[in-house]
Amino acid sequence: MGKVLLAAPRGYCAGVERAITVVEEALRRFGPPVYVRKQIVHNTYVVRDLSQRGAVFVEELGEVPEGALVVFSAHGVAPAARSEAAARRLRTIDATCPLVTKVHKEAQRFAEAGYEILLIGHPGHEESEGTAGEAPDRVHIVDPQHVGPVPVQNPQRIAWLSQTTLAVDETLAAVDELRRRYPDLADPPSDDICYASQNRQEAVKAIAPRCDVVLVVGSVNSSNSCRLVEVALTAGAEHAYLVDSVADIDSTWLSGVETVGVTSGASVPEVLVEDVLRWLALHGHADVETVQTTAETIRFAPPPELRVKPASSPPTAPRDGPL
Repeated sequence: MGKVLLAAPRGYCAGVERAITVVEEALRRFGPPVYVRKQIVHNTYVVRDLSQRGAVFVEELGEVPEGALVVFSAHGVAPAARSEAAARRLRTIDATCPLVTKVHKEAQRFAEAGYEILLIGHPGHEESEGTAGEAPDRVHIVDPQHVGPVPVQNPQRIAWLSQTTLAVDETLAAVDELRRRYPDLADPPSDDICYASQNRQEAVKAIAPRCDVVLVVGSVNSSNSCRLVEVALTAGAEHAYLVDSVADIDSTWLSGVETVGVTSGASVPEVLVEDVLRWLALHGHADVETVQTTAETIRFAPPPELRVKPASSPPTAPRDGPL
């Protein structure tokens, strides 16, 4: 009988839970359609479920009818998007993770102090683009996997920030390389990697050396899920695979395998992990041991627009700006 090491913490973080609740509550209070700019969180199952309940996901605000209700995703948006929403009289609810908002404020403060900012993050990712939009003429996005020279104007007046969902070790390696090139590089006032990303990475590090295979449940566009695969391999797992759902598991991965590790990214509902555990049990791995490295107690309050008790009926006329 094969063994399963189940990492904890795993799955939903406080920011993801808050963002999904925002869309659910908006649908309940105001009824569909509720538009969402980009994916509310990077998970196929979650997006499909909310779509079936009346959420409409769009890439750009130009796809939202004037005066309609739109939710900004957990990854954050640049000020330009907020201005566009106001100009089109869209009613808005901001589901940006508070930890991402913290990085935005750090970017604002550094820019106001005259610094150029080296933002360690993945080019094209919504979070990096949103943070860069706080000071587009002063932010340089630095791919942590390809750190090279950055065309800064004053090497004595630069600082670094990071995307919250990166691997901790990867980020620190990128900072070391940047500091080698730019000795005067200033640090952010606090660590930017989100607590949930760090906790999930530490949990994977705890199980990986004992595993022949690690299955990370998460979608391919989820940065923190992809990082968990990398962390598992670096920490000693012989193989690690990203699976969006149980349908992605290849039974040949278990050939000759005694111990399977299981975890999930911060945007993954627990139901998908339960499906994987049932599948593993049917394939000879029913002995499950939970390996818990820390307990998470953080909760985030809902955005101001949803803290007020709803009226008996939703407003009939659109209002400018936030609800």
